[in-house]
Amino acid sequence: MGNETNYNLCDYRTVEALLKKHGFNFSKALGQNFLIDDEICPAMAEYLGADESTAVIEVGPGIGVLTKELCKTAGKVAAIELDKRLYPILAETLCDYDNFELIEGDALKLDLNKLILEHLSGYEEIKFCANLPYYITSPLIMKLLEERLPISEIVVMVQKEAAERLCADMGTRKAGAVTAAVKYYGEAEILFEVKRESFMPSPKVDSAVIKISVNGNQKYPVSDEKKFFSLIRAAFAQRRKTLVNSVSATLGIQKSEIINCLSQLSLNPNIRAEELTMEDFVSLYGLIF
Repeated sequence: MGNETNYNLCDYRTVEALLKKHGFNFSKALGQNFLIDDEICPAMAEYLGADESTAVIEVGPGIGVLTKELCKTAGKVAAIELDKRLYPILAETLCDYDNFELIEGDALKLDLNKLILEHLSGYEEIKFCANLPYYITSPLIMKLLEERLPISEIVVMVQKEAAERLCADMGTRKAGAVTAAVKYYGEAEILFEVKRESFMPSPKVDSAVIKISVNGNQKYPVSDEKKFFSLIRAAFAQRRKTLVNSVSATLGIQKSEIINCLSQLSLNPNIRAEELTMEDFVSLYGLIF
């Protein structure tokens, strides 16, 4: 697996010197905040529970603080990084780990099934672990789930508010389209919270680490997932409006038709999307489509 590198990547001065050496400045556009709390990454790696038969995909490794912990236990870690300025830093901080591979590119645009096939074949299990830049949290988690990747577990640090939304119960105010996706494909739980002071530079909000256990089998009787999620997205597209108005405006379906479907399910025509359970949405999809 390799030996301990000489860098303490959670020490403020060490990180500052390393970044200065490589002429690196933080990019607000890329949502860069590096962890400097030495308890968090080991805890994330422990919750992920990877071993030598496991390959791990990471997105946004930064300077490698989480990557290093993952490399200590996993058979292989493939980290996807968009910012070319970090490549020489990662080459330096992770030089002792022969089970690390840097994948250059944008995780939202890459074909992840192809990546797994080409870089991670031969491992018994594939898992995903990352300290996600806030701006890609929802689209990336949707991508991981909707593409039906052979990933069994996702352990990610996200903005606290996003964590609450991802792990919310359907039928509650915090539920949204991404909540439904998570419920459809797996089970999510908040593991622990992370204070803003744990980062360099400190963001304006606190974070939380969540775990999503992905179902191998289909949990709900839905024949066309694209249509099902088009209904979910439409229902939550205009949260302040009723479900009837939001779905009608987004999908162009007659209001009377949606009201009729709700009535068959004994649901109030003035109901909002956040009040529906997953079972309600599955039944509504069956009637509308």
